[in-house]
Formats: sequence, C-alpha cells, structure tokens
Amino acid sequence: MTSATIKLFLPRGDAKSLRTAEISNWTGKAVAAPRTELDDLLAREELGKAEVYILIGTDPLANAPRAYVGEAEVIRDRIKQHKTKEFWVSAIVFVSKDENLTKAHVRYLEQRLLVEAAAVNRFTLEQNQAGGSKLPESDREDMEVFFSRIRQLLPVLGCDIITPIAQPAAKPQPGGVLYCRMKDAEARGQRTANGFVVFQGSTASLEDRPSTEKYPNVLAHRKQLVVNGTLIEKSGLFVFTKDVEFTSPSAAAVVIHGGSANGLTAWKTKDGRSLKQLDEQ
Repeated sequence: MTSATIKLFLPRGDAKSLRTAEISNWTGKAVAAPRTELDDLLAREELGKAEVYILIGTDPLANAPRAYVGEAEVIRDRIKQHKTKEFWVSAIVFVSKDENLTKAHVRYLEQRLLVEAAAVNRFTLEQNQAGGSKLPESDREDMEVFFSRIRQLLPVLGCDIITPIAQPAAKPQPGGVLYCRMKDAEARGQRTANGFVVFQGSTASLEDRPSTEKYPNVLAHRKQLVVNGTLIEKSGLFVFTKDVEFTSPSAAAVVIHGGSANGLTAWKTKDGRSLKQLDEQ
C-alpha cells in the first residue's frame, strides 16, 4: 500500500465529533460525524456535491456491525432520507475537492465499496449490490486511485468495513502461523492489530466443557457463532466457515476449546513453542 500523509481536522477538538480527513496530493476529502451531529454535517458545503457515503451502526437483532453504502449527486438530500433507518449511528462521506466526481464516478465507487465489503464480511450490509457504471479506461484508473485512498482513510476514521480480517501484518509475526489444539480439533491463527484471527477451515471442539458453566460468555459467544453460520458442525467438530477476529488469543482459544483456556499457552508454533515463549524472546 502506498505511504500517505493524512491531515485530520477536528473543528471541535474532539476526535469522536465531526471531523475531516485529507491525504497529501489527493483530490478527495472525507467528512465524518456521529448521528447526533447530523444537522452540522448536512450544513457543510461539501454535502452539496456528488459523493459516496457509508452509514455505520449495529444490527439490533444480531448485535453485529451493520452498514449502508450509497451514492448521490446531492448527498445532503439523500442522507436526510435515511433518518428513517434506525440502526446507524455515524456517517462517513467522500467527496472530490475539485468537483470532478460525476454520477457515473460515484456509482462506480459505490459498487467497489459494496464488493469489497461483501468479500471482507466484517459488516452486514443493508444492500448487497449496486448498478455500478461503465467508465472509460482512464476514468476507471482514476477511480481506482480514489478508491485506494478511501481504503486508507476508513480505518483512520474508525471504520474497518473493507479491511481484510487476515490481512498481512506490517511486520512478520514471530513464529508465523500458530496452532491451537483440543483433542481432534485444530485451529490456525495469528495476532492482528485488533487482537487475534482464527483462519477459515480451522476446527473447534463440538462439546462444551464443564468450565463453561463458570464462564457463560464463552457459551454465549459460541452459540452466536453457530447461529450466524460462522461455526458449522461437520464430522464431530465445529468448522470455521470464514476468518474470524477475536479480541485476544484467549478469547479465540476458549471458543476452540469449548471452555476456559489461556491463549498464551494454548497457541503454539508448529514446533511446539507457545505464544508466551515467543513473547519472552
């Protein structure tokens, strides 16, 4: 990924409040705000242009991240229409400072965001497809550059919607891929910037151990992963249907063990060195 110098402006001095973000030598600009400051967001001059936007919140039924990706020629009017959507709590808007984004451009960007978000699968999407648009080759290249900057800014603005769960670490992790075993179950994973990822295809114990009675959150988490299809039963084990990020190595290990576990000792390299030993090196 191309290096970048990012300029954040906090009009109220609060990083959770309305803010703008720009990248040096980029014609785009991002404006983000919580829903509680919607009137201030809509009053900004930038929202009178053709733009692509993301509404972010939580699905009340699944208690999982949810998002709506959209575009409009006059974004202010479109976002006003979304007041009826209850789930979202914040909005991020991307606009061109030189006013060169047309309806076709923002439809292209909307489609790229939806395709990437669906592939990453961190968020449930309010909609899963967009019409997109056919652009001349030169315009497509320009929009791909624009999209690459959107990709860089989104995590800075607190949104990982198109950040791969198992993305390569900026620095190789000691020991490489780690393994967590429980009887016939074997999971593979590694540390990430947000915690710990368990890779797709890993297996976990099908049975809950007695220790789950003392740790009801473990049982609840496993049940939620089963309900949403992340864990499916196969050949007497649970199988991970996708990469899953946990808050810590232990949070991942307890789901695999079906009970209490110390992630620092449960996760080991192929040659048997524990995560704790790697950390002590």
